[in-house]
Amino acid sequence: MARTVDTGKRAELLGQVIAYLEEHGVADMSLAPMAEALGTSKRMLLYYFGDREELLAQALHASRPNVGEMFAGVRTEADFVLASRTLWDAISRGAQRRKITMLFQVLSLATTDPARYQPYAHTAVTVMIDPIAEALTGLGCSPADARVRATLVVSGLRGLCQDALVTGERSRVDAAAELVIAAAVADVEIGATALSR
Repeated sequence: MARTVDTGKRAELLGQVIAYLEEHGVADMSLAPMAEALGTSKRMLLYYFGDREELLAQALHASRPNVGEMFAGVRTEADFVLASRTLWDAISRGAQRRKITMLFQVLSLATTDPARYQPYAHTAVTVMIDPIAEALTGLGCSPADARVRATLVVSGLRGLCQDALVTGERSRVDAAAELVIAAAVADVEIGATALSR
């Protein structure tokens, strides 16, 4: 009879894995040195996570902001702006600030090692775009226009977050983030009409 996985221990170990990857990076991730650093064994990592790929997938999933939750209550343009600011705060100065560095690594690795990292990178982008596009559709955008505008929010804020991490120039980058957010909801009806032509 198979042993039941201790979900509490698994969650604790996943948190340690994420902290390890934040410090050591994703590119050279190897289970044996990771296990040693975490005070466990490679066998236990495999027991809780299956394999290297699944461990990385779960670490990346747990490191993403819950965009679906942030944008779930959007009913008005003001709601959308507030949700976008919440996302910006989360990735630029909040709980996701350190974790977002893993996403930057995976996106970069997807260009040099697509066979291994492209699926992770693609998922990391689409899971953020989808709920934002859904919120924009609810505000009256066509589905195609909503996805374009959601891409502006996700890629724009992510790029600005990287800028802030590199330069430390908060006021300039915060002001640029406000411009990105405003652009995402500007002329919604005009944008939808233009895109459908």
